[in-house]
Amino acid sequence: MKKALYTLLILVLIGLFIFFGAAAKIVDGQMNVIERLDHGEIPIAVAKLHDSLVIADWHADNLLWDRNVLTELSHGHVDVPRLIKGNVTLQVFDAVIKTPKNQNYDRNAGDTDNITTLAMANRWPIRTWTSLCERALYQSEKLHGAERVSDGKLRIVKTQRDLKDLLQARAQNKDMVGGLLAIEGLHALEGKLENLQRLYDAGFRVMGLTHFFDNKVGGSSAGVDQGGLTSLGKEVIRKMNELDVTIDLAHASSALIADVLALTTKPVVVSHTGVKGTYDSPRNLSDDQLKDIAANGGVVGIGFWDGAVGSSAPSDIAKAMRYTADLIGIDHVCLGSDWDGGTSVYFDAANIWVLTAELMKSGFSNHEIYKIMGGNQIEFLKKNLPL
Repeated sequence: MKKALYTLLILVLIGLFIFFGAAAKIVDGQMNVIERLDHGEIPIAVAKLHDSLVIADWHADNLLWDRNVLTELSHGHVDVPRLIKGNVTLQVFDAVIKTPKNQNYDRNAGDTDNITTLAMANRWPIRTWTSLCERALYQSEKLHGAERVSDGKLRIVKTQRDLKDLLQARAQNKDMVGGLLAIEGLHALEGKLENLQRLYDAGFRVMGLTHFFDNKVGGSSAGVDQGGLTSLGKEVIRKMNELDVTIDLAHASSALIADVLALTTKPVVVSHTGVKGTYDSPRNLSDDQLKDIAANGGVVGIGFWDGAVGSSAPSDIAKAMRYTADLIGIDHVCLGSDWDGGTSVYFDAANIWVLTAELMKSGFSNHEIYKIMGGNQIEFLKKNLPL
């Protein structure tokens, strides 16, 4: 009997070790794939242009995983060393707080959640296991903790002044990268407007209204009802405008996009998306939506994964960028990688020069490439971050 109990205890301990020590890393490695690891030497002409760029990306989900953002890894897409190698000036780090089981681009209810199990496996604090708001706050704590021990290699940007200081510092020393906090879905509010201030105080400066399901703010493009702004949602938009928090319409339903653009007094961003003009997906923006976002002064981050542009090939990313630029103007086109978002991509942050090369091949001018690769995002933030 004692031997059986001892064996059972050993098996339980082994199971706990696997769950808390390895399970999340296994899932991470399986979900965040780099399709091509060796891109060869960067051509001289590409290197010359790439080194002159101020590169910025609107969306990466690194904080969701069991990683140290300061450590270069052989899996996944983003960490500080690889961002520096890729000459990235500013990376938006997004807090993912809830995803439904069997999520898809067509229809999801919000009554299940994958992130609870992942939070446990990642050894996140117990407070995050039952609170969506606490999950967001903890991911902010992770990035701020990394900044404190980074020896200046990571600088979190919260204000226009912070951005100006980052740009000035990188003009002298490129061995650093800026990080800006975003959130993917205001189900993080847990239905309470006062939690918006808590998220702002934690450093979040870009906030997506929805993710893969409808919430108390409004409808998702993949939700059940796919409605517009709720009464709470209208209060949220007014408060975000007051705080100079950028509204992110990625994953928003058509009704929600229309309602927000009618109400907001500030430009919006669609952080990571594709366009129906090159890949007709429920997730992607129509021509009319693109025109409305441009009229608002907003910008659109084109994604790097197959669900956004049809495949992860750089040529398909460039094709979507060309279509968008031709339709609404080059000033509205940005990068929206969705790195580490459970995506399979052709290149990681260290090898983003591959996209620079593809844009050159596709006939974009150097000035247009400068705008797409980060110039547009930086100009947007210069005007729309809090002072």
